[in-house]
Amino acid sequence: MKHELLSDGRYIEARGNVECAYTGHYQITGDHIEYQDDTGFTADGDFKNGILYHAGMVLHRERS
Repeated sequence: MKHELLSDGRYIEARGNVECAYTGHYQITGDHIEYQDDTGFTADGDFKNGILYHAGMVLHRERS
């Protein structure tokens, strides 16, 4: 799984071989992130020490 948080407040979530499995909007307040995908589904997560904890998953920043 990969989340790409775009600067315009939108996100793209890739899963497996599907580059755009989910798309939608996000909003960050402090260390908390709220997602709403384009179908209306909502989710949230929290950043701790640069790591995103989201829906039981631990997502690390991709190194460039």
